[in-house]
Formats: sequence, C-alpha cells, structure tokens
Amino acid sequence: MAAPVVVPLKITADLRRRIAAALAEDVGTGDVTTQAVVGPHERGRAVILARERGILCGLPVAAEVFWAADRRLHMRHLRQEGDAVCDGDEVFEVAGNLGAILKAERLALNFLQRLSGIATLTRCYVEALSSSKTRIFDTRKTTPLWRDLEKYAVRVGGGCNHRFGLYDMVLIKNNHADAAGSLSEAIRRVRRWLERQRRRLPVMAEVRNLREVREAVAGRVDMIMLDNLSPKQMRRALREIPSGIQSEASGGMTIRRVRALARLGLDRVSVGALTHSAPAMDFSLRYRKA
Repeated sequence: MAAPVVVPLKITADLRRRIAAALAEDVGTGDVTTQAVVGPHERGRAVILARERGILCGLPVAAEVFWAADRRLHMRHLRQEGDAVCDGDEVFEVAGNLGAILKAERLALNFLQRLSGIATLTRCYVEALSSSKTRIFDTRKTTPLWRDLEKYAVRVGGGCNHRFGLYDMVLIKNNHADAAGSLSEAIRRVRRWLERQRRRLPVMAEVRNLREVREAVAGRVDMIMLDNLSPKQMRRALREIPSGIQSEASGGMTIRRVRALARLGLDRVSVGALTHSAPAMDFSLRYRKA
C-alpha cells in the first residue's frame, strides 16, 4: 500500500511553546551529565535510527525539539514522513553543539516513538479495510494537550480525523439522549439550539439499538454511530439507514473485528486504540564525529 499524501504538520507558536515546556521539564536546572562530560563549545553530529519496522512520523517535531535546545543546530531529514522503515534505517541527522544535541535527545526520541507508533498502528487498521470503501477514523481518546500531534500521526498512517474537540461537531452520545429523555428529544433540542445560534455543524447520533437508529433517521442527522453492536445487529441497522446518512461503527475495534466488518458496507469505523493503545516504535540516537 502506497504511503498517503499528508498535509505537512503546521508548526504553530502554541506547539513551539509546548515543546519548549516539555524540554524544560526534562532539563530542569541543567543536564548535569552532559555538563560534566562535554565541553560547552564541543561540536558533534548524530543520527537517529529506526530499531524496528514501522511507519515514520514526527520528524518535524523532532527538529523543533532540537531547535528548542539550540537554534543554531543543523538538521537533515534522511527519510520522509509516512515512509515505511526497517531496523537500522537512518531517518534523521543533526549537527552542531554536542551538548545541545544530547540535551534534546530523549525528548526528540519520545515524540518520534509515540507518533510513529500511532502511524504504524493506524496503517495496520487501514490495510485491514483496504478491500472495502470503509475508512478508519480516530477518536478523542488522546493524550491531553498533544491531540493535534496524535491526530496528525493518524493522518500520516492513512487514517482520518474524527471531530477535533467538543466544538466542531455535534455528537449526541448515550448520556445526552438519556439526559434528554430520548434520542429524538436530544436531536430536537440540538436542532433548536443550532437554529438559535445560527450555526451549521454536522450532527452525529450514537445509537444502541434499532429503535434509536429509526429515531436518528427520522431526525435527519448527518451520521449515525453504531455503538458496540454485533455484526448481525449492524446489518439490520444498515438496512434502515438511507444513503444520505453516513454510517459509523465504534466500540472495541480490533484488527480482527475490523476485518470482519469490511464486507458490511459501512462508511466509517472509529478506533480509540489508534491513540490510546498504540505501542511506541523504537528509535535510537547515535553519536558521530563532526
């Protein structure tokens, strides 16, 4: 499967501030080991190597980490975002003040291993559905304050982003329906609120059974999320959903379950595991003489 075309990561002022804060957390009052071993003006070069197979993601973030340590460092991407890499592949090179390189090493690797892990797991799910029209989406089950990077990694892996937060899409979940008394009433309240606010947002309804599927269809929502339904229940539900409403399956999605759902004709499958359970991909940094 070819690597997806990904819009480059936007390095915002807010992201730079968060990276600087992350580096400050690690450095504290100073990198005592590096200060003891390396002269303040000593120069060097280092390369980052992949230590296992996976999908590479996070090179722009790693570069920002090194620049946060020293804006004079020189960097070169040896591979591209979304590349499939193997154990031993050199992916990134940095040169300049050796103390700054060593100070930033761990944080840069932490970002690479986390984001590449998400991209790699996402690619596995995407490939499990490669024979169908169904697309893989992430969820909001992300690390607080790092959601933008983790959702970027999903895109690098070939997946799609669900809503970014609570503000950019209406998602009527089970608790909303129960609080309103029914899903139909929750949809009615949403329509009335959007009209009063003069806002246009996509509306998704989470459903637990066929009755709620019919309520969502009658409420003319844009998307229906089939939450924790069996394949048999999903097939029955999909017969009730017209072509103008997108269907999404969610809840306990494993690679095996996703493969089993590939034949149902779903539009979307959302997978929380992409961001809350992706194993880190192994990378290391190796010193080279300048």
